[in-house]
Amino acid sequence: MINQEKSPANLGVLIQKGTFTPSQIVRELNRYIIGQDAAKRAVAIALRNRWRRQRVKGMLKDEIYPNNILMIGPTGVGKTEIARRLAQLAEAPFVKIEASKFTEVGYVGRDVESMIRDLVEISVKMVREEKTLQVQTKADEHARERIIDLLLPPPPPHQAPSASPETSPYTSPTSQPPTDTRAETKAKLRKMLDAGRLDERTVEIHTSKEPSGFFDLFRMSGMDDINIELQEMLKNALPRKSKTRKVTVKDALRILTQEEAAKLINMDEVISQARERAENSGIVFVDEIDKIATGEGTAGGHGPDVSREGVQRDLLPIIEGSNVSTKYGLIRTDHILFIAAGAFHKTKPSDLLPELQGRMPLRVELSTLTKQDFERILTEPETALLKQYQALVQTENAKLTFTKDAVTAVAEVAVMVNDRSENIGARRLHTVMTTLLEDYLFDLPESGTHNIRITGKEVREKLDSIVADEDLSQYIL
Repeated sequence: MINQEKSPANLGVLIQKGTFTPSQIVRELNRYIIGQDAAKRAVAIALRNRWRRQRVKGMLKDEIYPNNILMIGPTGVGKTEIARRLAQLAEAPFVKIEASKFTEVGYVGRDVESMIRDLVEISVKMVREEKTLQVQTKADEHARERIIDLLLPPPPPHQAPSASPETSPYTSPTSQPPTDTRAETKAKLRKMLDAGRLDERTVEIHTSKEPSGFFDLFRMSGMDDINIELQEMLKNALPRKSKTRKVTVKDALRILTQEEAAKLINMDEVISQARERAENSGIVFVDEIDKIATGEGTAGGHGPDVSREGVQRDLLPIIEGSNVSTKYGLIRTDHILFIAAGAFHKTKPSDLLPELQGRMPLRVELSTLTKQDFERILTEPETALLKQYQALVQTENAKLTFTKDAVTAVAEVAVMVNDRSENIGARRLHTVMTTLLEDYLFDLPESGTHNIRITGKEVREKLDSIVADEDLSQYIL
């Protein structure tokens, strides 16, 4: 059974401290993913081994490398979801890349080292967001003071330090309040700002941003990974652009809070922590690795297989452990966890280069989903497909319910279509559910319906005729 208890809010901290065991990690994964126990156990052990390595003393700590994992199984059985949920549980930097998008240097495509740069960027973003939360209260206070100063500009230098008591602070739109009443006026404005009474008033703010148009040319031309040092040098040389904007107080408060938070954050500390996190906690998920397998007897040939083998050779040093140049400095990949996955329909894991196979010592086979698995996927996970559609229908003030035999019928249709056409695993449930509920979702806003009850008989009546015609099933489902 799936553990339906809520996850602790600081689960990532618990995992990092070692108070969350592999069995508990598996139970957390069970809340979102059905079956595939062997894969869940493998990634849970890999995550625990990271904590174990951090507790090892001496030089041996650097010699303990992660056991990279190769997941083998058809599409739609949960390979990507397991890796993604694992990264969320550990609050670790995570990047998913498709091996087929990379090519050997010299061919058209991205450099394989770009996945490490993407990982570091994600890590920096994570740490920056954490630091921003820590200074949010102080940043909000500073932003509010700036808003009040905008609403109540300081008196001109030639103005006398005080004014007669008879002078009103609001005699004209351009008049300034006397110095002795300035503190009282600011206090009143602060109360009005806190109460939201000034939200719609317009103020003029000045913002600055880094010049970006020039560097967009690098990204568009595919040169972003090659010219890191050149970009940083030009970035420091070019001046920042200043922009004046007229916005409401509500929007100004949001913009200025972000600016003040950025001022309070020590970016050197952010980068240092982000690099350490990427190197020791980062997870890289390499999908479609079977697409770069050369196939039996084709290695050393010509055509696309040359590039595929070249991608494998480029991946070797990164997965084994090397230094990758990024704009934040050199990043060591020795202790990054690599999880590769592929369906291997037309190739075999043994078609990969022997050296690459050796970099991924753990092999986990994921099983094909059954009708019972589909029924559980529809109802049990916290993000179950039925719950998603019920939430969508609820926005129209309507209620969607499925009988037990309706769930069984949907699962049967999904299995049938997967068997008769391309097996796309649990993704087939999306196409079946979309076809089943299409009329309801289209007519719901104007129909006035408040209760939609789907039975097994209705599922079969609507879908059996479609599945019976292979051409229609390929087109619709």
